[in-house]
Amino acid sequence: MVTLETPRLILRRWREEDVAPMAAVNADPEVMRWIRDGSVRDERQTRDGIRAWEEEWESHGFGLFAVEIRSTGELAGFTGLSVPHFLPEVLPAVEIGWRLGRSHWGRGLATEAAVAAVRFAFEERGLERIVSIAQVGNEASERIMTKLGMRPVRETVHPTCGRRVRVFELSSEQETRGGFPALGTDG
Repeated sequence: MVTLETPRLILRRWREEDVAPMAAVNADPEVMRWIRDGSVRDERQTRDGIRAWEEEWESHGFGLFAVEIRSTGELAGFTGLSVPHFLPEVLPAVEIGWRLGRSHWGRGLATEAAVAAVRFAFEERGLERIVSIAQVGNEASERIMTKLGMRPVRETVHPTCGRRVRVFELSSEQETRGGFPALGTDG
């Protein structure tokens, strides 16, 4: 079982007790505003999502981590790696993504978690390149991508919802040249 620790977070695999707090994150319209068509998800959909994320861990050796606040044990949301099957034009690729509950926004936690996940991708899994995909207008996610040293490489349309998206990219070569923030960078 892979577990990553940062100054404020624990990134770990999913547990049954994570379903309800993740469902609360997914039920917030403001959190979901930039996800596909903006629809919220219920507990059943969240449980199905967690099951799929765990299956990706088993089949690929990477996946989405549950993000836990070290000081409280509270589930903040997720960050991690997945294959962006929804956007075939960028395949083969591995995407880094994140989703935190609104009470955890604005404190640099998503960046801190993403830095750890990127290091895991390059150093532990030997990936040479990762992408991140955000809907046009999602400035908060684009700021995180920029802090990670990612560069925009294309703009296209999300095939399932018709919204415009930007694809950012980071190579392991960029990361080793020092274009990557130190772990624990605040927001």
